[in-house]
Amino acid sequence: MNLLVTLGTIDAETWKTIGIVAGIFAGIALVLVVAILLVGKFFKVDVDEKVTNILENLAGANCGGCGCSGCSAFASKLASGQADLADCHVTSPEKKAEIAEILGISLKQEEPTVAVVKCKGGVNANDAFEYAGNPTCAACNTLLSGNKMCKTACLGCGDCAKVCPEKAIKIVDGVAEVIPERCISCGACIQACPKHIIERIPAKAPVYVACSSHCKGKEVMSQCKVGCIGCGICAKNCPNGAITMVDELPVIDYTKCTGCMTCVQKCPRKIIIAR
Repeated sequence: MNLLVTLGTIDAETWKTIGIVAGIFAGIALVLVVAILLVGKFFKVDVDEKVTNILENLAGANCGGCGCSGCSAFASKLASGQADLADCHVTSPEKKAEIAEILGISLKQEEPTVAVVKCKGGVNANDAFEYAGNPTCAACNTLLSGNKMCKTACLGCGDCAKVCPEKAIKIVDGVAEVIPERCISCGACIQACPKHIIERIPAKAPVYVACSSHCKGKEVMSQCKVGCIGCGICAKNCPNGAITMVDELPVIDYTKCTGCMTCVQKCPRKIIIAR
């Protein structure tokens, strides 16, 4: 009998203790809820509705081609007038028209573009030294501007391919090459290339110059088997006057180029590429 009474007493006290602990926890939880509500009220960050509407119309690729860390940052810059809508090459013309309406600006007519690598060196470009460091173009470029004798040569480590959201770049014989049908012209590769030899050309352009060297012919020949030697044969033979020589390198005026392929046929180094 005494044992039963003792057990009953212990159970009652235990329940009392549990009730006290539960009350304490409930009180703490209530205080925390009130604190969260107060913090949310007094430290609330107002969301700019314009930024939200712009972001909803952007492609959402977050490729970084516009120079921003992502679409959200680009939307904020657009809303504040610190960025140009033309900097985004991924968003469709229809969506850009909606964004232009949100911003209260007129939409500029943009010609579709595609990225090209202005180099065909790779295994054809002579090495100045053997590089054995971090296998990235950025790292290689920090050491004497890279291991190639030609200082505008593609380093072939594939930094551009790694950042391409569409897998539109491949490394062939030590040089980057764009797969045009996959390229969305976002510009991520342009940002990633430490040599700045990737650029956009009109998507309808029939040819492009696959070299970026401005060295004299003799120097080029000592550096690369396929580099432009600045002979100007392409410019002299272009029937439409679409090519001019600028600082030892041919520059194509795509408004005059008809795609006759004369330059491709005449180039002794075969660095004018038909697309």
